[in-house]
Amino acid sequence: MEEKSNGLDSYTSVVAEGARPATPTWLKLGAVAFVSAIAGGVAAAWWYRKTLSRLHQAAEETENPDFGMANQKPGDEG
Repeated sequence: MEEKSNGLDSYTSVVAEGARPATPTWLKLGAVAFVSAIAGGVAAAWWYRKTLSRLHQAAEETENPDFGMANQKPGDEG
C-alpha cells in the first residue's frame, strides 16, 4: 500500500528510510575548490623552484675569470 502524506508531513519524512540524503552542493564545491587550491600551490612551488634552479645554473655558468674587455689588463680599473 502506498503511503500518502498529509499537509503536515515534510518531504524528508516521506522519503524511504533506505535512501541516503544527497551531499549538499556547497560541500562538493568546497571540496573541489580545496583540491584545486592545493594543486595550484604545488604547481606554483614546483615552477618557482625550477626557475630558481635555472637562474642558479645560469649564474654559475657565467662566472668566468676571463670575462671582460679584450684590451683591459687584470687589475686595471679604467
